Amino acid sequence: MTPVALARAPAQTTLAPEIGPNLDQAIERAREALLGLQQKDGHWCFEFETDCTISAEYILMMHFLDEIDEVLQEKLARYIRIKQRLDTHGGWPLYQDGAIDLSCTVKSYYALKAAGDSIEAPHMQRAREVILAHGGAAKSNVFTRILLAMFEQVPWRAAPYVPVEIMLLPKWAPFHIDKVSYWARSTMVPLFILCTLQAKARNPKQVGVRELFVKPPEEERQYFPTAGLINKFFLVLDKVGRTFDPLMPKALRAKAIKKAEQWFLPRMNGEDGLGGIFPPMVNALEAMDLLGYAKDHPARATCLKALQKLIVQRDDGTAFCQPCVSPVWDTGWAAMALLRAGKDEQTQAAVTRALEWLAPLQELEVKGDWAVNAPDLAPGGWAFQYANAYYPDLDDTAMVAGLLHIAYKGTPQEGKYRERVERAADWLVGMQSDDGGFAAFDRNNTHYHINHIPFADHGAMLDPPTEDVSGRVLAGLGVLKREQDRDAIRRCVDYLKRVQQPDGSYWGRWGTNYIYGTWSVLAGLALVDEDLEQPWIRKSIDWLKARQHADGGWGETNDSFDKPELRGSNYGVSTAHSTAWALLGLMAVGEHRSEAVRRGIQWLLEDQQLADEHLAGLWYHPSYNAPGFPRVFYLKYHGYTAYFPLWALTRYRQLIARNA
Repeated sequence: MTPVALARAPAQTTLAPEIGPNLDQAIERAREALLGLQQKDGHWCFEFETDCTISAEYILMMHFLDEIDEVLQEKLARYIRIKQRLDTHGGWPLYQDGAIDLSCTVKSYYALKAAGDSIEAPHMQRAREVILAHGGAAKSNVFTRILLAMFEQVPWRAAPYVPVEIMLLPKWAPFHIDKVSYWARSTMVPLFILCTLQAKARNPKQVGVRELFVKPPEEERQYFPTAGLINKFFLVLDKVGRTFDPLMPKALRAKAIKKAEQWFLPRMNGEDGLGGIFPPMVNALEAMDLLGYAKDHPARATCLKALQKLIVQRDDGTAFCQPCVSPVWDTGWAAMALLRAGKDEQTQAAVTRALEWLAPLQELEVKGDWAVNAPDLAPGGWAFQYANAYYPDLDDTAMVAGLLHIAYKGTPQEGKYRERVERAADWLVGMQSDDGGFAAFDRNNTHYHINHIPFADHGAMLDPPTEDVSGRVLAGLGVLKREQDRDAIRRCVDYLKRVQQPDGSYWGRWGTNYIYGTWSVLAGLALVDEDLEQPWIRKSIDWLKARQHADGGWGETNDSFDKPELRGSNYGVSTAHSTAWALLGLMAVGEHRSEAVRRGIQWLLEDQQLADEHLAGLWYHPSYNAPGFPRVFYLKYHGYTAYFPLWALTRYRQLIARNA
């Protein structure tokens, strides 16, 4: 094995007096801690946490199927109880310190009641009171009402009319599954079957939650908002569809069900699951149950295993269900952080093992759903999960391809991965949308009228180009510096000029939030050799500096997704991940000698965990650091406080040493 070539830090660097003695020690502690978390085969996979919705749905899934694991159920219930905010609103939020989310609270309450919690218990009384104060379960979102309908807690008219015959619509129709995002597509197809056949949960203990309704659910008439002309139009179509549904020919319905079944079965993805994410997996499992698949049928049994693999069991007797797993993403960033963290053989070998683990996961054969809008493009992307052949993403692909190039450039190994890097770059360029930007999974997924259908009250049906992904792809192409990519780069830069916020910041679709987005864009612009003194770029740099807290760190609340006036703000609380992103953004544009960067580095040194044996050498903050869907679903990447701060410190040391 030829070790990766690492940049060596000189023995002496020109550093501020309060930083110099501590920087190398902090990097060494973080390096050892991160190396200690690497799997034997070379990869990393950190816990991937979300709000209690998914853990609650896992419990309710077991009751739907009448396949209840009592031990696991109690562990999940303990986790849900711990997350209730009895100290504030009494419900369950979507992220740390967030406001109550009605739908999450309804599902959490229902799951706890199904697990055996008495409705007279103080925590259940408190939750019930706050649900009723917010209008009751009838006001919960579409997905929650569909679940309640399957458990016979609301009539099916409380859920949107989504007949499985949608599968038979032509591509030119206003709605087609190819026109929505991959996560919506993979979730909806099995859900069409559940809704059309009006699935009924087995619910062996006959647990209900009628006490969560302000008025009896069968008497409720306002399950859908009526504001806006487009919404009213779709509601009319919804009523027309329900009226004529009984007249649907049985043969046509059977044909549509078969087509839905034939769509999701080839995409089941083994024990990594349909779409690699929880909602499609659970819908597919319940759809197969409804269609009569035996428990030991290979497709059904494998789907259940995929769901079980999402469970994290903790030493404190709790368990939670992850929305998916993040090994490619975690491994790429961890390797990037370690790339210059040490010149020793152990670190070099660890990075090499990581890259050798990553490289073969590139999808070079399967043309996934992305090919609908890029039919002549050869595959070449990496997915987020261990396996997800139909759904590679541009973010992971740009990061891994760039990492492989950086790590092996100028070494005897450079040619080993050249073809893979070229295939990745070709795929990225071919996935550029017409407006010049890049989305996460698809090209030109911009049919915005779809976000107004009754089913789409979460507003997350599409995968349009975004600033952060565009910045990451720009960075990947900038690292490679291929002559043939110049036009794609120019178009992307023009896109980023257009979507910049008036104050210079950039929205972060896949990380919290404007600090993440602004870092992603600045890094990309720097790597494609844009003139960083241009006023529009200086505005972004100045915005990042202006968001620095008095203690030297940065932080941003997920509230900024609802309230843009809070962008770059965390009510004065600094976090390691936000501080690292801000520092990486500033250092990318040459600000490593600035006072802002010096103070940020000092903050990271002081925030490093030393006393906690489980976190020693790393960083920690309880806040959620990314949206799954802004305003609807949030995530906590536990790896973000392990590798991003380390990368910021090593990058700082490298730049200071280079200038010295």
